[in-house]
Amino acid sequence: MVAVGVAGVALLWPLLAALVPGCASDLVTPVQEQVKPESSLLRPKVMIAIVARNAAHSLPYYLGCIDRLDYPKERIAIWAATDHNVDNTTAMLREWLKSAQHVYHYVEWRPMEEPRSYTDEWGPKHWPPSRFNHLMKLRQAALKAARERWADYILFVDSDNLLTNPRVLKLMMAENLTLVAPMLESRSLYSNFWCGITPQGYYKRTPDYQPIREWKRLGCFPVPMVHSTFLLDLRRESSRDLAFYPPHPDYSWAFDDIMVFAFSARQAGVQMYVCNREHYGFLPVPLKAQQSVEDESENFIHTITEALSEYTHSCCHFTCIQRNHFLCLNAQIFLINLKRRLDRRTRMLKTMTSLGLQPTLTNAVDGKALNTSQLQALGIEMMPGYKDPYSGRVLTRGEIGCFLSHHSIWTQVIERSLQKILILEDDVRFEPRFKRRLQAIMDDISRTQLNWDLIYVGRKRMQVQQPEQSVEGVNNLVEADYSYWTLGYALSQQGARKLLAAQPFTKMLPVDEFLPVMFNKHPNTEYMSHFEPRDLKAFSVEPLLIYPTHYTGEPGYISDTETSTIWDDEAVATDWDRTGASQPATNALFIPHVPLPGMWGLLRPEKT
Repeated sequence: MVAVGVAGVALLWPLLAALVPGCASDLVTPVQEQVKPESSLLRPKVMIAIVARNAAHSLPYYLGCIDRLDYPKERIAIWAATDHNVDNTTAMLREWLKSAQHVYHYVEWRPMEEPRSYTDEWGPKHWPPSRFNHLMKLRQAALKAARERWADYILFVDSDNLLTNPRVLKLMMAENLTLVAPMLESRSLYSNFWCGITPQGYYKRTPDYQPIREWKRLGCFPVPMVHSTFLLDLRRESSRDLAFYPPHPDYSWAFDDIMVFAFSARQAGVQMYVCNREHYGFLPVPLKAQQSVEDESENFIHTITEALSEYTHSCCHFTCIQRNHFLCLNAQIFLINLKRRLDRRTRMLKTMTSLGLQPTLTNAVDGKALNTSQLQALGIEMMPGYKDPYSGRVLTRGEIGCFLSHHSIWTQVIERSLQKILILEDDVRFEPRFKRRLQAIMDDISRTQLNWDLIYVGRKRMQVQQPEQSVEGVNNLVEADYSYWTLGYALSQQGARKLLAAQPFTKMLPVDEFLPVMFNKHPNTEYMSHFEPRDLKAFSVEPLLIYPTHYTGEPGYISDTETSTIWDDEAVATDWDRTGASQPATNALFIPHVPLPGMWGLLRPEKT
């Protein structure tokens, strides 16, 4: 065999390529074209089923939340039905659907104008068998429509449930479950799931419920019942056996729509799940059968205020709707808010509007903007020997700013000859029927001609060893004992005069320590010895009507009184927690120092 060198191979290669057609193309690696990636999949198709009755009070917020869902609207179909209404539900829903049909993939509308009530019902909140029967038929019709249109999912949402988390639809789909419900919140432990069920199909109390409802256990949990709001995956084979109507042939439980569907899921082998990994939305506590549409509307107002305590974005679709019935206390309402706390201001103004309260906005004095020369010019001195009972620190500039904010309103009471006012801070949540309950107390006070100076509406009661004395002739009012916090209180002109006459600037305490001193109930007699007389007539509503939105240590808790500097040294920060440990200061929005001559301009009210 003849050995061929490298040079010989190089000479033979062109000859071989010429003699053998196609050889070169087969042997030479072609240039690869760039491969384009596959496009993303379209989102699954969803039908949202809306069944509304006497829902005019909730529809603006409910539909706003539907509109705000973070999901392509061209992949959503709307199926809506309404019947037996005594309010404006039909017209409101029709108005929304007219605009929705141009945005959503498909809209189906099933209104029924008459009759306005069921023949066998006691009232609009009563559930006779005929109402259950009609509702189950409507939900079955929605389910049938979703299947016929080849929807991948159907989302059932009761018309008073507020899905405040825009990502809820995507989040529930990501759980990859046949039947799943986002856990909804209410003012109580009530929610849209059960953890236990009796052999007869009724609710059964179990130890598993509360840890899930209170987010002590997080995840998605198998449960025997979900209702009100839930997502059904229609791509699952087992979903074809689910039905709202007619009830399963073996069904023997009470004739109730949620029980019928839970039994259907059990027979179809479909496990129900509830998820609480995030906060998804809110629902109202159910009313009793004898209650009215007006009661339902007032009950729903509390659901709105709860939602606004966590979410400041408006869910209101009908922006033209306003509540014009304001609280008839014959008292001006002052809302204290720091300008840099815009989120609190927005939330409180929306909340108070929903409650029918019309506040006068007072820009609070920012303790972080106070300097030593301003304090000296005002003659402010800390009370000798004062120590914070928790941390042992001295007075902070945040506490001084808070005191000055309240003091400015007391001054306005005298300057403007106001007979009585209500002062609210901006970090409160309102109890159900706040307006009606406070009005009833004030009416009783007027009727009995009670001589009063100050009435706590919200506080932290510190003396708990002995019960406080009830006030004769006035329901839900007690003589106030030692209390913390100035969340909210009513103040008479007489009370304002007493507080100002004490000249507190030269012996300043935090305002919530000063008030108990003035009604002679502070446990520290040394503090009280600096003030005479101490004859403020102080009372408190009981039970309380407002509470803090957040407590110390909770996510979202912010204190503008504790996180500042000590009163007489701008260099010493006071970022203590309640255990007395020093905390690193957080970056705060800079507020320029206010020149002393114009300082009280911070306190001029803004009418909202």
